[in-house]
Amino acid sequence: MKPALFLAGILLCAIAPWIIPNSQVLLTIALSKGLAVLGVIVLLQAGQVSFGHALFYAIAAYGTAFLGKYFGGGELFLAMAIGTISAALAGLLVGLFVVRYRHIFFGMLNLSVSMIFFSILEKFYFITGGSDGLRVERPSVLGIAMERGPFEVVLFYVALVCAVLAMILIHRFLSSPLGNHLRAIKSNEVRLEYLGVSPRLVLLKGYIVSAALCGLGGSLMAVTLGVVTPEYAWWVRSGEFVFIAILGGSGSVGGAFVGALVYEGVRTYASAFAADVWQLILGGVLLVVILFAPKGLIGFIKQRKASNLRPRSSKSAAGEALSK
Repeated sequence: MKPALFLAGILLCAIAPWIIPNSQVLLTIALSKGLAVLGVIVLLQAGQVSFGHALFYAIAAYGTAFLGKYFGGGELFLAMAIGTISAALAGLLVGLFVVRYRHIFFGMLNLSVSMIFFSILEKFYFITGGSDGLRVERPSVLGIAMERGPFEVVLFYVALVCAVLAMILIHRFLSSPLGNHLRAIKSNEVRLEYLGVSPRLVLLKGYIVSAALCGLGGSLMAVTLGVVTPEYAWWVRSGEFVFIAILGGSGSVGGAFVGALVYEGVRTYASAFAADVWQLILGGVLLVVILFAPKGLIGFIKQRKASNLRPRSSKSAAGEALSK
């Protein structure tokens, strides 16, 4: 993504709550999901699809809820740090097992672990609240207790800063030798082994980064909604992350957030004006994207720009030839 376009997108998102009043909650939810989707996109670089990354989303969300429950609300940045670290540690434990497998086996094993955790959240109701979940106390921000309105504004800008930093860091990560090794797993894993690099270790590192991103998104989501339930770990949430990754474009870090913003916008307004068929509308949007923009919205935009530039370049070349 070009720097000018990147900065324009950040600026547009930053002023959106002032243009569209009371939109900061919707935008915060979209940014939170975008962070988790960015984690899924990291694994997609290696050609691996996880249908169970809601596991790390839920671990961080419940960690945030427990912090607020036992420490009187807690501190926002501490909750985010604990959620991210706990998800990364869980990613290390799960990753040691699942990185041995590839493709459908990789995806299904992630799904299995996620559903086991979902069952634990459902059954241990005396700890997790069962299907009713847990209420998340509103944390302070740098020791300052806020009312709901100002807190939502601050939370939106915190989520925006996290999203921007995540995009920059993941872009650098994917451009690094480790990121190139991760892509090599998709193209030619055997050649990577010939170079003396362990594909399992490379994928494990990517898996931990992916889990940490999901954890950060889960912590922000828990604080935004003020409640956590076992649905955070349900397989539908994992499928939602994959859906958004395809929608925005799995080949770009910006696709995670573009897809999340479009998804949340369509879902919110479709459920408000067409409550009975909003899932059908979402499915239709994904079908159109797959058929006409297989590289996602970001890929479609890049393709349109390239097609607009091509006639100009050919005309200029023809003009130079005639002048000679």
